[in-house]
Parts: sequence; C-alpha cells; structure tokens
Amino acid sequence: MRTDAAQWSLRAQVAADAINAGFGHRLLGLPGTWLAHSRCPTRRSFSPWAEWNYWWQAHYLDALVDSAWRQSTEQSSRTGRATRGAFRAAGRPTDRADPFLQARRLLRTIRLRNFLRLTNNYYDDMAWLALAAGRMDAMFSIVHSSSHNPGARGTNGMRCGRRAGRVLGTQLARAHTNDLGGGIFWSRKRDYKNTPASGPSALYFARNGQPDRAQSLVDWLRDTLYDPGQGLYLDGVHPQAAGPEIERTIYSYNQGPVLGAMLELGGERNLAHAADLIDAVARQLTAKTVENEVLENDGGTRSPLRLHGGGDGGLFTGILIRYLSFAARHSALPERTRRLAADLVLDTADELWAGRRTDPKPAFSSDISLPAEVSYRAGQPVELSTQLQAWMTFESAFQLSRPLAGNCVGVVG
Repeated sequence: MRTDAAQWSLRAQVAADAINAGFGHRLLGLPGTWLAHSRCPTRRSFSPWAEWNYWWQAHYLDALVDSAWRQSTEQSSRTGRATRGAFRAAGRPTDRADPFLQARRLLRTIRLRNFLRLTNNYYDDMAWLALAAGRMDAMFSIVHSSSHNPGARGTNGMRCGRRAGRVLGTQLARAHTNDLGGGIFWSRKRDYKNTPASGPSALYFARNGQPDRAQSLVDWLRDTLYDPGQGLYLDGVHPQAAGPEIERTIYSYNQGPVLGAMLELGGERNLAHAADLIDAVARQLTAKTVENEVLENDGGTRSPLRLHGGGDGGLFTGILIRYLSFAARHSALPERTRRLAADLVLDTADELWAGRRTDPKPAFSSDISLPAEVSYRAGQPVELSTQLQAWMTFESAFQLSRPLAGNCVGVVG
C-alpha cells in the first residue's frame, strides 16, 4: 500500500521542522529576518559573511512555498477556502512555524545578506530565485484572493515576490543572446552557455508571459545539448576558437526545469518530448538496486532516483523530483507517463524516509543506497542542501495526492 496524503504531510512537516529549527536563524539576530545556515551544527567561529550559498536559499524559499501550499490545501479541505490559519489553529508560534511569514522574511533577508542586491554573478542562481519568488507571489495571490479577510501581509508578500521577479527576469533576458545560436549564459563572464541556466530561465519566461522566448530556449536546448542516445540533456557548451565544445556531463537536476518548461508551454511536440524525457530518466538516472537488493513495491520493481552526494549535488535530485511531480499530475500526458513520474517520486521519497536518522534529530541521507546514520554519522555536520532535497521530495509526494487546480499551476510546479 502506498503512503497516504496524511502520512506524507506528516513526513514533510518533520523535514520542515528539522530544517527550520536546525538551520533557520535570524541574520545577526535582527528581528524580521530569516535565513538558513549551510550546515548544522555551524562552525564555532561562524561569521554570517563567511559562507554564502545564494541558490540554496532560493530552494529553501521553494520549500517554504511547498509547505504553505500544503497547509493551505489541508485547511481548505476542512473549511472550503484557502487560508493561512492552519498553523495558528495548531497553536504553534506564528513567527517560527508560519511558512507564509517565513517565505516573505527569507526573500527579504536574501537581499539583505546579498549586500542589498537580489542579483549575483550567476544566471542559473538568479533563475532559481526568480522561479521561487514567482511561486511565492502566486501562493500569496491565491490565499489573498480566497480569504474573507485579506490582510496587509498578503499584499506585502505579493509585492515582494513581484519585485524580485521583475529584477531577476530583466537579468535573465539580458543573458539570452544569439551567441552559440541562443541559450542563456551561465555567468557574467559570458564564456559558457548551459542547461542549468537555460532550463529554469525557459520555465521562468513560460510562466511570465514570454512563451516565444521560452520556446526558443527549449528549442535551443534540444538542438544543442540534447543527447538522443541517452535521451537526456547535457550540461553546456563552451565557445572555442576551433568551434563550440560540448560539456557532456549528465546531471539529474538539468532534466527537471527543461521538463517543467515543456509542460508549461504545452503543445504536441513539447509534450511528446516531455514523455520521452521521463522515460529516459527512469532508464538512466535510477538506482536500480538499494543495498544490492531489488525492492518490490506493489508488485513491481522499486526504482528510486540516484542522489548526488553533498554540496551543490545535494539538491540535484530534489529539483528533478519537483518537476516529475508536476508531470505526474499533468492531464495532457499519457496515463503511463504520469504513473511512471509518480512512481519515481514516491519510490525516492519512500527510501529517503526509510533511511532517515532520528537520533539525536531527524536527518536524511545524501546517498539513496545508504541510511543517514552512515552518510551522516553522529557528530558530523549535516548539509542544508541534502535536507532540503528530502523536504522537497516529501512535499512532492504529498502533492501527488491533490488535484492540480488551474490556479495552482504556478505554485506547485
């Protein structure tokens, strides 16, 4: 039997609480700020300016939006309307547990910590934050419009997200040039165009009224960085005097936003390619065995997705899972494809939960084949990236239990 929605909600909340309590903090103790440490516990000599993972914070914002959507839909199923009251009804402290409030504070604090700028030197980083801010805006808009008593917090959240989207979207558009035939530059050095920047940028443009620009990026990716033999997208292309040089590394996270962009744009060709990409992910990026045993799940073979260790790689599979969850509820895809996407999400979520470490506090593994007590031994610092990945995966598993309403597409994908 598959885990039901209530259990996935509980598991997602366990991961959320562990991150908010273990990693979340006020910047320099300032009221109204919220940010996440990169590891827990932090170094004794930690300085808030010593280490900065801008794009990890963007995915923390994404996870808070997931949490807000989950809490709102659960409350809505009981009251018949979206609301921010779920946490208050549970009697939890609003400033520490309300994901709406945390999301708004986090986006504001990212700018503060980033020396009063929303931008940085990497276009893929900016694309992730633009997407997260857009989802936050959409979430606030839904709840604000549905509430019988919309308050200033909702409108403040919408303004914050929209402002971030405008600033970051302008940067992404400037990085979209005809060099190398199209695509988005990776950094301000403008010496490499790649899937990590072009994929999420395409999805951003698709969601923000620029479908032609989005489609041109999807077409460029298909023409330039798609490997038909593997059915997956390669990492990028370097301009060289002798001609373009392809970086052929395959990363799981590169597949996710390209999948999301094709689903957002729709159309027969995009949807056919999306279905092919999901098939390729299932063939190429799964851990066919866990601890050297083939696992059985509801009469079939369980194939969780591979993870990519710690550091930046600790987020890679979680990002792919976000868009597989979107695909699993996309009515225009074939039933077989939707079922395959859902199985990939749920199998991975099952393994992450089963391998969790609970002593002294919840932690989730950075390796799908190892329990967390091995990948993160007692006393070893746990990285934010790997824990966000687990949280994102549990939220995605929960989302599979809910229909994808038309006004929620920009929130849950």
